[in-house]
Amino acid sequence: MTTISRIDKLQSYMENHQLDAMLITSPKHVYYLTGFASDPHERLLALVLPRGEEAQLLVPALDYEAAKAASSVTGIQTHGDTDNAYEILGRLLPTSANRIGVEKDDLSVSRFEAIAAAFNAENFADIGRPLREMRAIKTPEEAERMRQAVRIVEDVLRAGVAQVKPGVTEIELVAELEYRMKKLGAQGPSFDTLVLTGPKTAMPHGHPDHRKVAEGELILFDLGVFADGYASDITRTFAVGDISEDLKRIYQSVLDGNLKAIEAIRPGIAFGSLDRAARDTIAAAGYGPYFNHRLGHGLGMDIHEYPSIHGNNEDIVLAGMTFTVEPGIYVPGIGGVRIEDDVLVTADGVEVLTTYPKELTIIG
Repeated sequence: MTTISRIDKLQSYMENHQLDAMLITSPKHVYYLTGFASDPHERLLALVLPRGEEAQLLVPALDYEAAKAASSVTGIQTHGDTDNAYEILGRLLPTSANRIGVEKDDLSVSRFEAIAAAFNAENFADIGRPLREMRAIKTPEEAERMRQAVRIVEDVLRAGVAQVKPGVTEIELVAELEYRMKKLGAQGPSFDTLVLTGPKTAMPHGHPDHRKVAEGELILFDLGVFADGYASDITRTFAVGDISEDLKRIYQSVLDGNLKAIEAIRPGIAFGSLDRAARDTIAAAGYGPYFNHRLGHGLGMDIHEYPSIHGNNEDIVLAGMTFTVEPGIYVPGIGGVRIEDDVLVTADGVEVLTTYPKELTIIG
């Protein structure tokens, strides 16, 4: 699907939902709909879509040349740092526009108030969900970008694992991983890289510090990269030397849950059933209370995007969706294990994009 066809799809949505216009201000959505990638910082970036009319792109003046080179929308307006950007924005919509779609989740209160003051409109509708659902179905080109992001992050992980030895610190390993990301062609990390050791592996979102790798403990790596605008996200847990039988059982239970969930993925099934497949497996092993988060999340231009894969989500899995499968068990004071894969739903099942081995491996 091209950027033009995506805009056409939104035009149909406006027609069907009695919207007079859409105002897109999220930089990620502007990129998705125009091909122009930008980080405007505090400046206003906006794609204006009047129903039945040509789209207009409002960019900071310093981004004009970049927008002209990249954007499929050719109607480009600018605002300077001393201009009132919202006054200029207000002139880009017909005065008859009465019901306007905006991304409520992506607007601060102050920005929404400024937008509302710029338009003579009676009401605003949230268009976040149709945009999220459109982004959830990846084109073959998008899927290939995600494969590339996975290839890079797995090479990064291999390089990082090779540096593990007793005495090296978590933060030293993080530095090695993030250096390798850029070295291997990534735009950068898709989130703050995690390397956790010993009892800290029982904290799903712990913070790496100067704790040293030690024999007989677990080490958890959770990392991802952006490559060509798309994210990867992988978690693997390793043993440093020999570990206890309890930790081995925890590891095997997580692996069983991961495999059960992946085995269940196919178009037409509810997301909640995927979460339950992993959760029931882990509960049967006696660790149910220690799996304290959802199974996974959507993945694409953002590291976390629609859908949220939890037990109460009865939305239907569709071909072309990409998301993570990341069950975990976290026992305070003892340790934790998480095994995370990135998957692409195919017409008849699933392609597991991540290929890094998942069997318990001793390193260091």
